[in-house]
Amino acid sequence: MANQQLRIGAISYPFLFQTIGGLQIQVWETVAAVQRQGHAMRLVDVNRDNFADFDLIHVFAAIHGTDMIAKQARDLGIPVVMSPLVRQHWTRSVGRRARWLESLVGRLTGWHVTTNYRQIHRGLHLSQQLIALGQQEKDDLIQCFEVPAERVTIVPNGIPGRYFQATPDLACERFGLRPGYILCVGSIEPHKNQLGLARAAQGLGLDIIFIGQCMPAHQAYLDEVLKLPGTRHLGSMNYDDPALPSAYAAAGVTALVSQQEVMPLVTLESLATGTPALVTRNHSMGLSFPSPLLREVDPNNESQIRQHLIDLTRQRPDAQACRQAVRQFSWDAVARDLIAVYEDVMTRERR
Repeated sequence: MANQQLRIGAISYPFLFQTIGGLQIQVWETVAAVQRQGHAMRLVDVNRDNFADFDLIHVFAAIHGTDMIAKQARDLGIPVVMSPLVRQHWTRSVGRRARWLESLVGRLTGWHVTTNYRQIHRGLHLSQQLIALGQQEKDDLIQCFEVPAERVTIVPNGIPGRYFQATPDLACERFGLRPGYILCVGSIEPHKNQLGLARAAQGLGLDIIFIGQCMPAHQAYLDEVLKLPGTRHLGSMNYDDPALPSAYAAAGVTALVSQQEVMPLVTLESLATGTPALVTRNHSMGLSFPSPLLREVDPNNESQIRQHLIDLTRQRPDAQACRQAVRQFSWDAVARDLIAVYEDVMTRERR
């Protein structure tokens, strides 16, 4: 199998690319990196492609009906690998309650209605191998969804090489920024808690810069954020825009104080540009970094957010130490690990 070109189909829920965020970037970067390794991976066009045109299907996200994608592929005899991206609230105790509720709903409806938990559970168990982004996500898959440990492989996300070479100049010139600001990159919405961040940063004498797409449904939320002094929204940026890593490099600290994250790419990208990061403690990254480089915070504790911002900006760690901490996270390394999983799954299927 090692010398054979693989045909890999990447697929997720239908409306994935209507917005841009970490998952969309993960899919694009994975496809490009696997292609660089000499394999034929591409996004599945559900209106034109047949799963039988691929050697294996890689499903991204275990939500929004992707269990039926896994079932269709398996019915056609095509192996499935899934990156579930389950959030941290799926714990062992939640799993027990969810299974009890599923049993109750099933009996009450003659087993014609299923819960969200059952749909996720089905997609996970239809997949021959699962890709967890960190140890926390792997533990959740095992404890909450009863997945055997040997069927979960940890492969963290990667960082594009351009982030390691980023300098502040481009972003500062294009947007008229003063270096040393607080930067928050992510879609503008209450879940990302930009308002909590802006409140916590008041009075620190630092600009608070937001980069990310704001859907019309969340415009009122953005307006509320921008009423606070020192706040500014630069809009969304294409992921390949060189001004994006430059904006990280010009920041004094990045902050992602969302209610929950799986493996926040912006945190790794921030460190790659030499900028320390503040991140919600509710994540499944499963990576350990020295506290001078990265701090975890309760997203609902604004005084704690404020104190960490003060610490990270007034005693800013060495930029080279930040970069070195994430030097091993390349998308090419991700691709090599994934290809090993693909080949192992296909070998097992042919026995």
